[in-house]
Amino acid sequence: MSSVRTRIAPSPTGEDIHIGNLYTALINWAYAKKNNGQFIVRIEDTDRERYVKGAEEKILASLHAFSITNDEGPDVGGPYAPYRQSERLPIYKQHAEELIAKGKAYYCFCSKERLEELRSTQQKNKQIPRYDKYCLLNVKNAKERIAGGEKYVVRLNVTPDKKVWFDDVIRGKIEFDSNQIDDQVLLKSDGYPTYHLGVVVDDHLMKISHVVRAEEWISSTPKHVILYESFGWPLPVFAHMPILRNPDKSKLSKRKNPVWASWYLGEGYLPEAILNFLALQGWSHPDGKELFSVAEFIEKIDLKDIHPAGPIFDINKLQWMNQQYIQTLDNSSLKNKLLNFYEENQTIHGFLSNNKASETVLELAKTRMKALKDFSSLVHYLFESPGKDMMSEEHMQIIPLIKTALEQVASWKSSEILAVLKELMSKQSSAKMSLFYVLFTGSKQGLPLPEMLEVLGKDEVLKRLENLQK
Repeated sequence: MSSVRTRIAPSPTGEDIHIGNLYTALINWAYAKKNNGQFIVRIEDTDRERYVKGAEEKILASLHAFSITNDEGPDVGGPYAPYRQSERLPIYKQHAEELIAKGKAYYCFCSKERLEELRSTQQKNKQIPRYDKYCLLNVKNAKERIAGGEKYVVRLNVTPDKKVWFDDVIRGKIEFDSNQIDDQVLLKSDGYPTYHLGVVVDDHLMKISHVVRAEEWISSTPKHVILYESFGWPLPVFAHMPILRNPDKSKLSKRKNPVWASWYLGEGYLPEAILNFLALQGWSHPDGKELFSVAEFIEKIDLKDIHPAGPIFDINKLQWMNQQYIQTLDNSSLKNKLLNFYEENQTIHGFLSNNKASETVLELAKTRMKALKDFSSLVHYLFESPGKDMMSEEHMQIIPLIKTALEQVASWKSSEILAVLKELMSKQSSAKMSLFYVLFTGSKQGLPLPEMLEVLGKDEVLKRLENLQK
């Protein structure tokens, strides 16, 4: 195929798009953009038992939040619509029947009980559990049984004693023995396709040139190769990405780590920082850079440069990277991101929108924020005074002294405030900056105190000290 067409095919069976699927989406999208191709989103909603209402909308919203925009899909349409598998059932039935007519697939009427008994016997005999072709060899009246209303599935007819292989851009040649490949169910009794039939038919009909997906699908690929050959279709280019792993090298899962992409946005990680972090999972910038734009990644990405070993998803590294991105933002850009992040927090939203002092606060806060959510904890005392219950006897004793000292500050500037605090500390051994922090913020540390007291204003500072004395 001359045109590069890539895709992701998420299943709407969770809260949102998995961070691992977002990683795969990034690679597919970037590779398509690099080659002036198209990136397609197809929703694989054939698992009706695990289907989650609203999940599709969340998946698409998350992709758009990361600016991974699809050229075709259920939300934007396209020349190969529909892009939901549940709306393509007649297509799969037609292709399943084509395979049956060619002798490449067959009807199976075996009961659940027979299949369980077969599997149990094979396991006892230490054989690989797989279907025994009983219906292919013994059923001669399939059409009559179907006409009589009997339920059936369609199975792939795998030819024995054959080598099945494919070239993987990332891993090289991968070969399988067909004797180890099961006669996979292609069409279920409810008329829905299994992943194997659906993905091959859709990828071919939608002219997908590069199938870039997680390594967990390597074991399924020989079944797909057989299907492509059975239909007489050319193979796409295969590239199986490494799976993201926990620090203990186990597969990234929600039992050990947050896995939904929207969680990271909700915690205040910037989309551009997350994409930069994901780009480095199994790939290195040719110049050894750790921080680079999405545009630069698109320019440099090549599938053959992706390393097959499973990269460690280190959230501490992501935090560091996010902090670097925040620190490089100008105040206007940071303010806009915070306004969006705290859209429902009227207090912070109002402060950022209307208070001239917010510029000072932004400049101080951005060097201390690992994520946008940190802004709230850094500035909360601008809106609420710490209570008397947070004060020790030592705090209560120092209040009259600091109040008297601050009353004498004629020009309420941070430099003057700092000078007064330092003088007080030199005269009183019990007076420490950490003590002052607790008095005004309720914490032992935070943003530079003199600057924050300037933002609070003299009247508010003295009022808070008076309230603590009551």
